[in-house]
Amino acid sequence: MVLCALVASGSVTTRAGSDAFPARTMRLDSKKSAAIATDDAPELLGTFAQTHTDERVAIDATSPTQARFEELLADRVTGQKHAIDPHLLETVRALLQKHPGARVEIVSGYRSEKLNETLRKKGHHVATHSQHVLGHALDFRIVPPESDRALSPLAIERELREDLHWEGGVGVYLSEGDWFTHMDVGPNRRWNGL
Repeated sequence: MVLCALVASGSVTTRAGSDAFPARTMRLDSKKSAAIATDDAPELLGTFAQTHTDERVAIDATSPTQARFEELLADRVTGQKHAIDPHLLETVRALLQKHPGARVEIVSGYRSEKLNETLRKKGHHVATHSQHVLGHALDFRIVPPESDRALSPLAIERELREDLHWEGGVGVYLSEGDWFTHMDVGPNRRWNGL
């Protein structure tokens, strides 16, 4: 009953210690917009949305933790976790400085060798020795608040290269079904996916 009253009032207090949302009072403006912090907690930058599980996790200067980020990027079939290069999370936070309140949709994070090989055999355009298998890559979309359409992968690539001076790999996938950006901490290279 108390939860119903809080939801009806537009405020909700999250569990202490939860990485899903830091412990603080938040005001929810709408279903599509991110929660807005109402106290001295770190500024909410955006929200991760895991596309395979629909799990949502707030992003600010300290959340999610690296361990929580690695849980979000776990292999989507086996659930296996792997160490993820911390530059990926730092770079997402930097991108969100330009797109406050955006939803970052995780298309692919860590992939076990088994999942990677299965995708390759099914005709998906995945590298045999993928950076995803090493925990060095993230495929993602950035969806601005109040929008149903992700930003252009070409625009994200430009921000990565020109604004953030990203020196790793960047791939852009521009088909309607694969509209996302790939970034990895491997060698500096660029490609257009199909």
